[in-house]
Amino acid sequence: MAREFTEDEVVELARRAYRHGAAGVQLVPDRAALLVIDMQDEFVRPGWTPYWVPEATLRAPLLARLVMACRARGVPVLYTVFSATHHYLDRPGSGAAMPSRYPELGAGDPAWFRDGRIWHELAPKLGEVVIHKPSYGAFYDTPLETILRNLGRDTVIITGTLTNLCCGTTARQAYERGYHVAVGSDVTATNDPAVHEYELMTLRYGFARVLTADEIVAALDADDGRSTAASATAPPRRIRP
Repeated sequence: MAREFTEDEVVELARRAYRHGAAGVQLVPDRAALLVIDMQDEFVRPGWTPYWVPEATLRAPLLARLVMACRARGVPVLYTVFSATHHYLDRPGSGAAMPSRYPELGAGDPAWFRDGRIWHELAPKLGEVVIHKPSYGAFYDTPLETILRNLGRDTVIITGTLTNLCCGTTARQAYERGYHVAVGSDVTATNDPAVHEYELMTLRYGFARVLTADEIVAALDADDGRSTAASATAPPRRIRP
């Protein structure tokens, strides 16, 4: 029956969803892929650039364990980095105007964001894909969607840095393309811990299932025994062509 809602009711509904909401996203090993977003030296190596994210350095060992757990369960691990692609002509035109570039520091070291070297604790194994992307979101102007389709994956588990920029943008892009999205709360990081928590709230509210690394592994294990039988009977989830 239709009824009116009070201001207090709608605020309380929103607060619960932001803080405690749990999206109905299952993590099935043979349908999921782990995305390791931009865990490269520029963001993880202590003190090397003004873009260093100390929390990313602290969380790298836990993320490394999650990477190993996913490999052991047959979940593909895909990496993204920023590097000197196409002489930087593939970047959004307004990027240089953003405060995040710290213009007050002047020209940066030309070695920064040139090679896209992933932090040594998270080094890809032979055969794992590394995507060199031109902007925040991992789907923008990259082959990520084609790669996921060819792998038969319709669920992405997002980890890395920065939570509120590259990770959050990738989560939104995946959601809009019909993917099921999970975000690792303790294997993502940004340069302001308060902003990290606010971004997780937004993602939890409308885009993704937010889980700790241990919860991701437990969810993968919970669905592992059912995935083979389920995939034989269930119709495939539709992903944008």
